[in-house]
Amino acid sequence: MASKQRSKPSAKAVAAAEPRAPRNTTGDTFFGWDGEVLVLNILGKPAASKDAIGKPKGTQLKVSVTAAPKDGKATDHMVRFLAPLFGVAVADIEVVFGQENVNKQLRIRAPKKLPAVFTEKTPDAA
Repeated sequence: MASKQRSKPSAKAVAAAEPRAPRNTTGDTFFGWDGEVLVLNILGKPAASKDAIGKPKGTQLKVSVTAAPKDGKATDHMVRFLAPLFGVAVADIEVVFGQENVNKQLRIRAPKKLPAVFTEKTPDAA
């Protein structure tokens, strides 16, 4: 007796049937909100002359830190630098990805304040 085999649906069909989360939480800007959590895309610059928040560059915010890029120490320094600027504890900032890369995403839980770059008008804003 021949057994009847069911064909599996293709990966494309399964993906089309499942609800999808947005690929990029922040959309076309460098930040977005997930409830009370601020999602922030960073373009880091380690070994800079000073710690500073720069201007947005595409979908990333430039952040410079004085720490050298060794074993994730620049990212750790960046988190310690950013925490008081957002009015949160260091423990309230999660590095989603990019611990040892200049491209990173941070999740900042319930920031109590926002640096000026979040409210400044950009030249391409209408």
